Amino acid sequence: MKRSRMKMACGIVLTALLLAACDRSVQPATLPIPSLLPPSLQTSSVPSQEQSRTALQRFVSERMNGPDGVYTNFRDTEQSGELATGHEVLSESTGLLMRYYALQKLRSEFDAEWAKAKRVLDMKSGFSYRYSPNKQKRYPLNAAVDDLRIIRALYEGAHLFQDTGLKVEADTYGKRFIDYNTKSGYMYDFYDETYKTTNSFITLCYTDLKTMQLLPMPDEQKTELTRNMLGVVQNGYLSEKFPFYETRYDYKNRSYSSDNINMVESLLTVLALSEVGKHQPASVRYLKEHVKAGTLFGQYTKEGKPTNDIRSTAIYAIAAMIGVQVGDRALYEDALRRMGEFQVKDPISPLYGGYGDPATQAAFSFDNLMALLAHAY
Repeated sequence: MKRSRMKMACGIVLTALLLAACDRSVQPATLPIPSLLPPSLQTSSVPSQEQSRTALQRFVSERMNGPDGVYTNFRDTEQSGELATGHEVLSESTGLLMRYYALQKLRSEFDAEWAKAKRVLDMKSGFSYRYSPNKQKRYPLNAAVDDLRIIRALYEGAHLFQDTGLKVEADTYGKRFIDYNTKSGYMYDFYDETYKTTNSFITLCYTDLKTMQLLPMPDEQKTELTRNMLGVVQNGYLSEKFPFYETRYDYKNRSYSSDNINMVESLLTVLALSEVGKHQPASVRYLKEHVKAGTLFGQYTKEGKPTNDIRSTAIYAIAAMIGVQVGDRALYEDALRRMGEFQVKDPISPLYGGYGDPATQAAFSFDNLMALLAHAY
């Protein structure tokens, strides 16, 4: 996912009065506590998927992973751009890979990634969203969605490895998240350690409702946070014709904004809603139709018109995870097959088993790790 929003100037700290002014026309009921782990479809895997998963895991662990974590791109750069490039490390990648290792019960691999994360990403207020090995620079702000993903991986690891120490760590970092990324019952995209403040908005796909329900906070406070954030997300629904979601909500202006709809972001929002049983059935119907036809594209207007015909690995990976969450085997299998169309199958290619462009040797962490995580569902 693009990180340009991290460059936005931090807003001033909002008062409780402004927070209370957030649009609350939707008043959802208290969310039920979901199961910690993804549900099972109780069915055999898609034929040949195990071979694809094994090849992908090998590519990620042997070709995309360095001493500091997963490379943002297989092809290295000088690491001097405004966005993370080359062998820079993202907290996004760390959380995705830790979740995969936890769900696959790969303890030594999980521990290795967690050790890297604590060494290169851990700050006082959160996990740095980006680390540059060339510059030995830890960028001084976090990304709420990525912190939540790492925290969920710790809870999943604690459960699957039967390790109370991981549970203690999950609670510790969860408490830190509450202290720095939430205020007055609302969540914010990032906390800036340099300016000691949050931004003034929430990107809807950052709203990981399931992980919020795992955070160590009093029940009343947790209910307020999840109710408020669910309301913000649900109010961002576009239409039954194009059943996806606005990009962000500004608390100060009480308004939603989207230049266009990036499907990866909107699908992450649908996935977050499906994990707590609050997704729109129309979203699933749309996905089923367009995944099956292979016509799920990267970006749309708010009215549902594609702005390009680009398809991506991550889009189909997230659609597969949504299929698991809503118990739709056909969607799951169709999405995995579509995803597999992008996998590099040439055994002499340095990208063999991964997802990328053999001609340019560009292979991005988000695509590869989302695909890997989809295989673990």
